[in-house]
Amino acid sequence: MTNAMTSTKPYIVKAFYDWISDNGLTPYIVVDVNVYGVMVPMSYVNDGQIVLNVSLSAVGSISMGAETIEVSARFGGKLENMSVPYGAIGAIYAKENGAGTSLEIEHPDQDDIVEKPAQPPAKVSSVKAVDNKVDGKVSGKQENADISKAKRPSLSVVKTKKD
Repeated sequence: MTNAMTSTKPYIVKAFYDWISDNGLTPYIVVDVNVYGVMVPMSYVNDGQIVLNVSLSAVGSISMGAETIEVSARFGGKLENMSVPYGAIGAIYAKENGAGTSLEIEHPDQDDIVEKPAQPPAKVSSVKAVDNKVDGKVSGKQENADISKAKRPSLSVVKTKKD
């Protein structure tokens, strides 16, 4: 019987993140961009690494999942959505005093890499143009308004999915 266990790295990173934040300091992570699954703005990478400020005040959102950290933040005024597998984190530390820990980089095994299947194309319901006239009687003034309205197509749902 094998007692294969999950990596301790997500737990360590989360614990240091909480500890640094609870002490009113700024958590930074050092990310190795050569690890499979890392998605960061490559123009900010230096020597294969990027240092990210992951404090709540610096990011738009952060989600520390079971396998990756998902972060959205602005770089040069542009919103970037980033994904960092825990294996790519080489260190987590407090900016102000350097307290934290370094971590070993973990590259996933080829067997662990699972490509997500392509999403099927979205289904579009059929639509048709709708006549804006309510009845056949239209005044000259109203007719001109209706003609200008008629030039602008409008859409309505023809078929809807019922629960």
